[in-house]
Amino acid sequence: MAKIGKAVKPVEGGETLGPPGLTCYPLWPDPPAMVPARPDRDWMDATPERYAYRCIPLSIANASGWELLTPFSFDVAWYGGTAMETIQFRSSDPRIAHFATSHFGSGIVTFHTGWLFKTPPGWAVWTRGAPNTGKEGIVPLDGLVETDWLPFPFTMNWRFLKPGVVHFEAGEPFAFLTLVPHAQLDAVQPQIRQLDTDPELKSAFEGWAASRADFSKRLKAREENAMAEKWQRTYVRGDRGQGDGPMFHLSKRRLKPPA
Repeated sequence: MAKIGKAVKPVEGGETLGPPGLTCYPLWPDPPAMVPARPDRDWMDATPERYAYRCIPLSIANASGWELLTPFSFDVAWYGGTAMETIQFRSSDPRIAHFATSHFGSGIVTFHTGWLFKTPPGWAVWTRGAPNTGKEGIVPLDGLVETDWLPFPFTMNWRFLKPGVVHFEAGEPFAFLTLVPHAQLDAVQPQIRQLDTDPELKSAFEGWAASRADFSKRLKAREENAMAEKWQRTYVRGDRGQGDGPMFHLSKRRLKPPA
């Protein structure tokens, strides 16, 4: 076993990235449902004319993973302090005993996923709360799990921000799983360069900036065409302003359900 603080030498072939994949082994007869993540959010629906969905990166992030859904409704209370007993669960469903527990104390709620996940070499599972959502008084904790070698399941944890009671509804996502090329990240060296060193990019940027300024000016002046358009759709269309589009572009994401 490697000592804490020292790097573990990659196993043979571990330095190369395998094709992406996710194998899901149920550990319970009826584990929490796993579904492709949904792009919609209640607060985005409530914005005027649902304008929040014009931010494609926002809705793409919402859908870039798989949700694990709470199988039944329950309340969890934290009374403050570090002891495990200060967290109490209230539910009429007997499954609460092995689904959600107080394992660490200190206001941390631990969820057991009911699944063992495996990924190809170099890929890991980033587990967290559903992006761009929130719950009053409690936050999900992120974890990056090396599922390419791990032979046992991981847990999903949430941390109370203050003593109180939080309700989880049946069908609400308690975990959000995204694959990441874990083995490759350490090889990335960010580069700082002046924009002048890339004339093509600089020209495209300046063209976008001029177009943006002109559109904002016309919109402020309530020019008819600008008012009808309401917002520029360059990102939605994958428009780089150079007469050609990107090799890869998404305006919507729909992941596949487990087969």
